Amino acid sequence: MSASPLNAASPLNRGALAAAVRSGTHTLGTFIGTASPVTAEVCAAAGVDWVLLDLEHGAGGEEQVRDVVPAAGSYGVPTVVRVESAARIIMLPRLNTTGEVAEAVRHLRYPPAGDRGVATYNRSCRFGLDPGALDRANSEVLGVVQIESAAAVGNAEPIAALDGVDVLFVGPRDLSHDLGVPGDLTARPFTEAIEHVLAAGRRHGKACGLLVTDGTAAARRLEQGWSFVAIGSDSTLLAAAVTAEFGRARATRTEAGTPR
Repeated sequence: MSASPLNAASPLNRGALAAAVRSGTHTLGTFIGTASPVTAEVCAAAGVDWVLLDLEHGAGGEEQVRDVVPAAGSYGVPTVVRVESAARIIMLPRLNTTGEVAEAVRHLRYPPAGDRGVATYNRSCRFGLDPGALDRANSEVLGVVQIESAAAVGNAEPIAALDGVDVLFVGPRDLSHDLGVPGDLTARPFTEAIEHVLAAGRRHGKACGLLVTDGTAAARRLEQGWSFVAIGSDSTLLAAAVTAEFGRARATRTEAGTPR
């Protein structure tokens, strides 16, 4: 007997990431900014919990969603998408007010709960084979709101209280610049701001996340209560690995007396 559309293999996550986040499970991912489905596949094969396709600052456009989702999904790894604006997206950048967030999260859900456009011939409905996906979608979608400004920090409490907001995700660079301490993640204004965000998330049972540079920093943030943590990006991790390995090789060569 052939598998039904509901039981057949699929590159889609079927709400597993959303369920994990809402249950408080720690997850670790990385940003995909090179516009390469192969790179996304490599990261998925290497064991990340999720990849974040960055259409705000990355090298590609919306066409990358088509190829990255199945590439990562073939390893059971879901793709979170961040685009340039709050127009019908999953990761919502640079929203400052409760009203902006409330309007944006409506784009994530089908009517009557939201205003997401309805169609059944796409991948999310297995190209027409699983129209019931429309009925499940509102509970399976993951809404990630970025906190990247002092205004957003000030509104973290009411934003966290909104239905449809699952993750408060701090953009450290943007936030540090907006707070007047560009790049200084140890400055008091920054540390107090992210502590406020974390506390707001805890009070309303929402996950909090942020971007860090390496695994050591990620482990420290997980211990502090952050549960949706991104470790660098495909390009920064590659650059760091190449720099480290070539540095070791050149240091060994120098120690052996071989000229550079």
